[in-house]
Amino acid sequence: MSDMYEGNNEFDLFITDLNGNLRGKRMPSSGLRYVMKNGVKLPQSVIGFDHWGDDVLDNGMVFETGDSDGICLAVHPEPIPVPWAESARDQILAMMYNADGSPFYPDPRQLLTRIVNRFKELGYTPVVATELEFYLLDGTSEAQRRPSPPIIVEGNGVRLNKTDCYSIEEMDGLESFFAEVRQACEIQGIPADTIISELGPGQFEINMKHTDDAVQAADHAIMFKRLIKGVARQHDFGATFMAKPYADKSGNGFHVHFSLLDADGNNVFNNETDEGSDLLKQAVAGLLHHMSDSMLVFAPHLNSYRRFQTGAHAPTFASWGYENRTVAVRIPESENIARRIEHRVAGADANPYLVLATVLGAALHGIETKMSPPAPIEGDAYAMSEDFEPLPNRWELATESFADSAFLTEYMGEEFVRVYGAAKEQEQMKIHSRISNVEYEAYL
Repeated sequence: MSDMYEGNNEFDLFITDLNGNLRGKRMPSSGLRYVMKNGVKLPQSVIGFDHWGDDVLDNGMVFETGDSDGICLAVHPEPIPVPWAESARDQILAMMYNADGSPFYPDPRQLLTRIVNRFKELGYTPVVATELEFYLLDGTSEAQRRPSPPIIVEGNGVRLNKTDCYSIEEMDGLESFFAEVRQACEIQGIPADTIISELGPGQFEINMKHTDDAVQAADHAIMFKRLIKGVARQHDFGATFMAKPYADKSGNGFHVHFSLLDADGNNVFNNETDEGSDLLKQAVAGLLHHMSDSMLVFAPHLNSYRRFQTGAHAPTFASWGYENRTVAVRIPESENIARRIEHRVAGADANPYLVLATVLGAALHGIETKMSPPAPIEGDAYAMSEDFEPLPNRWELATESFADSAFLTEYMGEEFVRVYGAAKEQEQMKIHSRISNVEYEAYL
């Protein structure tokens, strides 16, 4: 940390748990220099909390270990300002280690780092760009626990309650909000690129610029999700990355674009043809082969599976094609030098570290074992869904596929599979033990 850095009044240090929720401590600035050097202790079991922040006793990290601490160390050399905070505050993104300084691999950032290092051992560097969709909501939505489209007070003052995809006028009505989002991204070093009005009412997508640091790409996604919610509250909006907040509207996706560079900086997916290289096809084959195994990462919650409906702009089976947005893995039309793969399965509610680790890990397995993909799909993949084995379309089915995956055990580790799987099983038990409103309305 720079000797000239004076800091703000307080700072937050946080790690990202396996659900993608931020866990940490808020501390006075007087402790900043010590924390930047020595880190902060947190119980390692925090990584495996369920969605509501409860211990998962079946994951083997609570009583069996004496609920021992890990060391959370900062991953950036300087604290990052939080421009939307009511009082001056910084944030420190951290990663968990064992007490002896070795990596704690249930930590999702550590898992992604390990996958990236496996690529480097082969002489390759992943280049990654992400696309995140979210809904802006009326400011009362968070308190009411029900989504409602926002009212734009700039311009005509109307409620955004209709689909207006790619609308510039819709973004004009939110000019001050998006200006503040861009300013906050610049302050925090988040490489936001284009802003798009999407299919749902008040739904938007922000694309990140590509980077040759995949771990940093996930950092940016995590920080961006926090940023959007913080800036939205300043403007009396809510914001959600929930996979399917409206039953009859488009869901929120998290699309990943990636290519591979060799040691000389050449894109190894490029062979100067529109089809791409053998390495590209091997990576595609790995992605398709392990898509069912990985659905619990791409769709981690009960609501996540509402995205996967025929014709709902989310894939229902493992498929690929060229310049085709109805498939799960798309090869976008581009200049040869930019030949890349787009993975279109994950929802915006998924953990960015785990999504990138699983996507890159599956591609790596395809390359290492020289897999071959089936023929690419032309035309409407949704119309062909009955001819192919569907992806797990229920939370419980995805949990079973996840637990049985030899690929995930090998590439992500047995401890990750045990801890993450236990959290999902506990969440399912909690939700299924509750009686829903629709049951009362139908049966009481």
